[in-house]
Amino acid sequence: MHRKFKLLGLTFPITFASVIFSCLQSAIALEVNISPTNPQLGDTISVFVTTDDPKEVPTVKLGKQNYPVFALKNGYRALIPTSPLDQSGKLTLRVTGDDNTKNLGVWLKGRSFPTQKIRLSGKASRPATQTELNQVANLKKLVTPFKYWDGSFLRPNPNRVSTTYGVRRYYNGVFAQNYYHRGVDYAGGYGSPVIAPAAGTVKLIGKEANGFHVHGNLVGLDHGQGLVSIFMHLQDIRVKEGEVLKPGQIVGTIGSTGASTGPHLHWGLYLHGVAVDPVPWRFQSIE
Repeated sequence: MHRKFKLLGLTFPITFASVIFSCLQSAIALEVNISPTNPQLGDTISVFVTTDDPKEVPTVKLGKQNYPVFALKNGYRALIPTSPLDQSGKLTLRVTGDDNTKNLGVWLKGRSFPTQKIRLSGKASRPATQTELNQVANLKKLVTPFKYWDGSFLRPNPNRVSTTYGVRRYYNGVFAQNYYHRGVDYAGGYGSPVIAPAAGTVKLIGKEANGFHVHGNLVGLDHGQGLVSIFMHLQDIRVKEGEVLKPGQIVGTIGSTGASTGPHLHWGLYLHGVAVDPVPWRFQSIE
């Protein structure tokens, strides 16, 4: 059965089938996939978006915050950080593209984190200087467009893990509110090598002698697209600012500089300024 419609004075034939096909095309133009499908506190959430119009960059929003969206071979991707300070439960993602908007519910699972008591004394108890706070804050704000990493991350040091991600702490008997251990600690001996877990550009080198009282000798590595690594409490630094590193390249060696009670490496992985759990990045390929 055929019908006709007029446009600008011209008559065109149209079938019911073509109308249905056109509606279906419009309905499926914007596609969104989320990984992992069952994230927990500390996980990085990948939002993959495909659209019919390759020139239109979609938007990804969680709450009131828009997240950067980057092109992949087949579509776009945004990365969203979560942390132990977030509320578990339903998250609502708002994705817009192809003149369409999708609201997707994502359930963020709760997770229990251990508590630890730390006693700092002497130089390890010095407060952070404004110099180190400012420079580290600027590092965490980086959102460079190029993606350096490729595939899963390497272990930055082969020694045992002494403190896991997300641990809550008492410092000298006082519970640290709004705090969680923002990385993973490796309890290696003095001089044990620290390697780059993924490719990136060295964007910050901090020295205890220059006011980095808490972080100690530090290297900040930009992996691109809002993802940065921070290596703290180093003894020696073997790289220079601006240097582009390959995965496995030596960054420095383990020490006990800054607010440290013994030789160890603190590796923090920050996404859009939020410290995420580095472990999934080591065992999964987060693209």
